[in-house]
Amino acid sequence: MHDQLATGTKLRALTIVDTFSRFSPAIEPRFNFRGADVMEVLERVGRVTGFPAAIRVDQGSEFVSRDLDLWAYQRGVTLDFSRPGKPTDNAYAESFNATVRLECLGRCWFLDLDDACEKVEEWWIEYNGVRPHSAIGHRTPLSLISLGNLLRRPQGRRFSAEAVQLLGCVHTPLEKAQHGGPTMGSGSRAPAIADQYRRCARRHQ
Repeated sequence: MHDQLATGTKLRALTIVDTFSRFSPAIEPRFNFRGADVMEVLERVGRVTGFPAAIRVDQGSEFVSRDLDLWAYQRGVTLDFSRPGKPTDNAYAESFNATVRLECLGRCWFLDLDDACEKVEEWWIEYNGVRPHSAIGHRTPLSLISLGNLLRRPQGRRFSAEAVQLLGCVHTPLEKAQHGGPTMGSGSRAPAIADQYRRCARRHQ
């Protein structure tokens, strides 16, 4: 996806969405994307959520690259390319991108890359963990999956403490021993996280 900063500097965003759960494991704003950059994001996401059997992508130059092709081969992932000029081949991603554009990119001014990352992250939290989706039985995408590790941003940047809490990824060693890992909604943390979701939702109203 394409956008720009308030200064006019061009900005791009890599969006990833699971067509079954509607969960988006990552929305990555950067100034540009090469095949190696896409590979880095997919590797990071795959180590958290697992690697899929196939990834549907368009004909963008960052996807039609040796780096990504080699990564997919090594991970046993099939790259399913949509036909040129046929966005309906990837209808789920196109619909998700339209939602990102309408509700996030089109409503925000981004002062710099860090500001873009923070604002996109806030929307990403609301999309995954607050909003129910009719296509999955009026549940949230996060309720259908379990995250076992902390997602990392590029160049060592981590998600905000709020994002980590909302995703249920912050657990002390004792909590890990009691609950067997950071499973969303398990144990005594569920009410507290639910309250945080509601506070996050009110900020987006």
